This record gives sequence, structure tokens and C-alpha cells, in this order.
Amino acid sequence: MKPTIHPKWYPDAKFTCACGHAFTVGATKPEIHVEICSHCHPFYTGKQKLMDTARRVEQFEARVSKQAAAAGIRKGKKAKRVKAELRKASKKPKLEREEGLSKAPPASAK
Repeated sequence: MKPTIHPKWYPDAKFTCACGHAFTVGATKPEIHVEICSHCHPFYTGKQKLMDTARRVEQFEARVSKQAAAAGIRKGKKAKRVKAELRKASKKPKLEREEGLSKAPPASAK
């Protein structure tokens, strides 16, 4: 092992978690601060701890409520289908329209 290329080893480096738990481990830095450790991690504790640093939950809930409001305003397929059927029923069949055109006197006959 070359002595000049490796970092200094601290056998009693102090790890400090955001929850307040501190312990010593060997590392290349004398002090290390971490956000989560085995004492507060949900996998080890069995508790769900929500770390919402950028308002992710509130943004998601706002987006879901906005989509639900828009869905309440929109018409469904059934309403569109009924409207189309009413439109088709109000139109005259093609033969009646052609007969009506042939019976009408021309505008230039006056």
C-alpha cells in the first residue's frame, strides 16, 4: 500500500443522526452527520416516518383534488351518446330532404 495516496483513517469517527442518536465507527472523516440511522429508519423501527422536505404530500393531494373536481364537471360517455342520438333523431331522413327541395319553386320563377 502506498502511503501518500490513501486518505487518513479515523478509527473513532463520530456519526450523528438528525434524530439525535450518535455512535462511533471507523471512517475517512472525523465527524459525519446523517439524516436517518438504524434507530429512526422505518425498516428497522416498523413505524412510518414521513420526511416531507419539499411539500410533496401537499402537492400530490392538491393535484388529486384538482383532478376530482375536473372529473365532476366533465360529461360522461352516456351523456354524449344521448346527445348524439337526439341530434340524429331531429334530422330528417335523406329522401324527405330531397323531396322537399324538388317541390319548392325555383327562386327565379317570379
